[in-house]
Amino acid sequence: MITTQQEFLKYLNTNGFLYQQTEHPAVFTCEEADLHHAGIMAVSTKNLFLCDKKGRRFFLVVTSCEKTVNLENLSTQLGVAHLRFSSEENLLRLLGLTRGSVTMMGLANDVEHQVELWMDSDIWLGERFLCHPLVNTATLVLEKAELKRFLDFTGHTLHFFEDGK
Repeated sequence: MITTQQEFLKYLNTNGFLYQQTEHPAVFTCEEADLHHAGIMAVSTKNLFLCDKKGRRFFLVVTSCEKTVNLENLSTQLGVAHLRFSSEENLLRLLGLTRGSVTMMGLANDVEHQVELWMDSDIWLGERFLCHPLVNTATLVLEKAELKRFLDFTGHTLHFFEDGK
């Protein structure tokens, strides 16, 4: 399991991923994060770690910071009777992440592919994405092609949902 930012950046570099990085104070909300990416033209992502009612299926749901996810509508699209936020224990166990640092980059730790990745189809139109490198004190900028390559490299299928508006 990759546990530190340094280990994760070494993982990216060893595997030839291209990215830009910015360091900043710890951020816990999209609003706080946005203060540190002013002027960077990229999709600022909101990441939700969810599970089904019984805690047997896990989902990383990604949308833009400007949007709100309707869990009832999302449940229908994912074919799950009831979605809820998963525990911090599961977040750490499956993705090696803590609350406030949820990121698609945590999928590097999901070697058993227990977490399904679902992205708001609207944001996939973007060309660049902002992601934490497992910690909330830095942000990576990845081109869409690099993000897609990362997901392919980790063996995670990108599923899409509609925000229902």
